[in-house]
Amino acid sequence: MQVTFHGVRGSTPCHGPLTAKYGGNTACVSIQSEGQRPLLLDLGTGLRYFGQMYKTTNPDPIDAVALVTHMHWDHIQGLPFFSPIIRDGARLELYGPRQDDGRTFFEAVSNAIRQPTFPVELHDLRGKFEFHDVENDSFMVDDFHITSRSVPHNGPTVGYRIEIGNKSVAYISDHQQPLDGSFALPDGVRELAEDVDLLIHDSQFTATEFAAKSNWGHCTAEFATQIAIACRAKSIALFHHDPDRTDAELDATPLCNSTSGTRVFIAQEGATISL
Repeated sequence: MQVTFHGVRGSTPCHGPLTAKYGGNTACVSIQSEGQRPLLLDLGTGLRYFGQMYKTTNPDPIDAVALVTHMHWDHIQGLPFFSPIIRDGARLELYGPRQDDGRTFFEAVSNAIRQPTFPVELHDLRGKFEFHDVENDSFMVDDFHITSRSVPHNGPTVGYRIEIGNKSVAYISDHQQPLDGSFALPDGVRELAEDVDLLIHDSQFTATEFAAKSNWGHCTAEFATQIAIACRAKSIALFHHDPDRTDAELDATPLCNSTSGTRVFIAQEGATISL
């Protein structure tokens, strides 16, 4: 199983010399395993670069699956710029949460990609789409076993656990840390992260930032690392970096590899992890 980071930022894409090392695209991670359709974890602006890479190595129309955590712009804004889907014969199967107002995941995405905020609609993209609502579910995608669980955030949000053979990845891109700054682990998050080989987890704020933005739906690197240690994750990729966080500031993130037994590292655009 190959896990590649195509976008690691939260909130909005950013660009410039201060963010060149870790990258400025928003959330998108691919998982590829021999004989399986590609899995895409979120559809932020990093999706465009996955699409470019895919086209250079695959002459056939794409047939892929997207596991979307929620409907915030930084997690879906790459979809209309995903060039492999703008082709006859292309197919994208999408999973994501139903909205609090009763709208299906399909209705929410369709309402986001349309006039007046975007010049074309989903049906103009030529490829075929298939949508599924998920919340607390378990299902198969080819030989991947997928578990989805609700995660505290602003608006309906899920995280995913992906397993194939004896390897596992948990993807929890946005996670509201308890407002008082304490450590409390929702049962669903624990279920996703327990004994996982790789946990990809929100770490947007510093402790100082969290004190000022405690209800913004995110958490600190320290909180994310506590989750990984409590759940005995073998490794954790700190993810969803604040767009104002520079490479130098990310380099200075305190990591605790030496005492926990859990490998802690910072997600970097373009990096591939082999499990």
